[in-house]
Amino acid sequence: MKQKSNVLNKVGSFVFDNKVMIGFAIICLVAIVLSGSPMTFIVDGVMTRITRNTFTVLALIIPVIAGLGLNFGIVIGAVAAQIAVFWVVYWGFEGFGGILLTVLIATPLAVWFGYLVGKLFNRMKGAEMIAGLILGYFADGLYQLLFLVVIGGIIPVNNPKLIISGGVGVKNTIDLTGNLKYAIDSVRMVDIVTVLFYAVLAITVIKAILHLVKKYQLKRNDLTLFGVSALAFGISYIPVVERFLSTDRLVLLDAFTGVLIVLAIIQIAKIIKSIIDKQPAAGIKKPVLLLVLYGVLYGLTFIPAIEEVMLFVKLPVLPFLLIAGLAWFNQKILSTRLGQNMRTVGQSMSVANASGINSDQTRVLAMIISTMLACWGQIIFLQNIGTFSTYGAHTQIAQFAIAALLVGGASVQKATNKQAIIGVILFHTLFIVAPQAGKELFNNAQIGEYFRVFVSYGVIALSLAMHAWKVFKKEVRPPTEGSDLISSKPPEISEVVNT
Repeated sequence: MKQKSNVLNKVGSFVFDNKVMIGFAIICLVAIVLSGSPMTFIVDGVMTRITRNTFTVLALIIPVIAGLGLNFGIVIGAVAAQIAVFWVVYWGFEGFGGILLTVLIATPLAVWFGYLVGKLFNRMKGAEMIAGLILGYFADGLYQLLFLVVIGGIIPVNNPKLIISGGVGVKNTIDLTGNLKYAIDSVRMVDIVTVLFYAVLAITVIKAILHLVKKYQLKRNDLTLFGVSALAFGISYIPVVERFLSTDRLVLLDAFTGVLIVLAIIQIAKIIKSIIDKQPAAGIKKPVLLLVLYGVLYGLTFIPAIEEVMLFVKLPVLPFLLIAGLAWFNQKILSTRLGQNMRTVGQSMSVANASGINSDQTRVLAMIISTMLACWGQIIFLQNIGTFSTYGAHTQIAQFAIAALLVGGASVQKATNKQAIIGVILFHTLFIVAPQAGKELFNNAQIGEYFRVFVSYGVIALSLAMHAWKVFKKEVRPPTEGSDLISSKPPEISEVVNT
């Protein structure tokens, strides 16, 4: 009876902690049924939106960890990206080389903007989200001044495709076709494999040189990584493999199968290691259960309806690799000293300062990283869209990205990669099916548009209200007997301070 009660408590706690995500998932399922749209259309649309939006949502995680809350200031990063995109298109650069030049121009701008924003937030501690929201509007005003007056009026620009007929100001819409459209999406898999191999080769050579001069100790993982990359590079020259890798799209079924194979290999390696180390059988139980789960998931792909969808949808490879790379970065940075400092500052600046951490500097670094990542995310977004809405592309990026993060179960004080990805899937599923559901219910697709915008702002308002309520309860809670700064702080802060 007690065990049953514990299970019910765990279920109840899970439902309460993820109420926003569960409620949104139910709304999405209802909207899918009401819309009557084919699953091929829905899944293809969701995957496209994951490609163009997930990177920006993941850029929000580090400020949350550092205690800066939801970064409405990512608009600044988007502005840096759009300034760079305009000049690259004006100069006539195209393809992946144009993207690299865009990144080269936009990144220093984003770093500088992030530094200024971080400095401002340090002077407005406790009101960072409000400051970020207002700062976004302020930046938009300066941006419009640049694009409506300075370009053409002060900076001489002569291009009738980009400039308003009067010769001053940039047109409302810039077509990226022939310049940057799909410049990231269209990178072939074989080119990705080649670049990765030479990058690993260069890093390995540098490490080997440092090893010879006794500045670095080569590790087994270094040689293993080089061996795997060299093997992949060699296999890419096999005619059948080369033909397969010569495309820039990967069928969803092949991608899903490949991910399952990689995950299965990892679990098999864990089982082998457990057997070699003579660990208890309980240590093998989880990998075995995961292998069974992977087998079941692969078996589901043989169901005709699921197979049809997975064969229909094709994914651009490089954007998903970039998303995976950012998720890995977010995860790994927490294991570094900087990441531990960010977590400590986010939980208690007084404890961080007492342990010798420069809280202000840590917060500035978090803002620089977030703004730079948001800048790159906007570049991915624009090249996927294929058109550049000069005065509107950046205006709602913060609201939609933050809403997606919150839908996944994140809060003002906690956010993870998993929550960001789940939020993007749910939020953009509703974006796809809501108009059609509104049309089927009320014979007016615009109602669905209003509903999804209402939900996005409603989720943000609900999250901020819950955060304010938690802060209020914490402030009015009477101190317990014998409590002090060190004894009342969360255990995880003690662990960080002790390290």
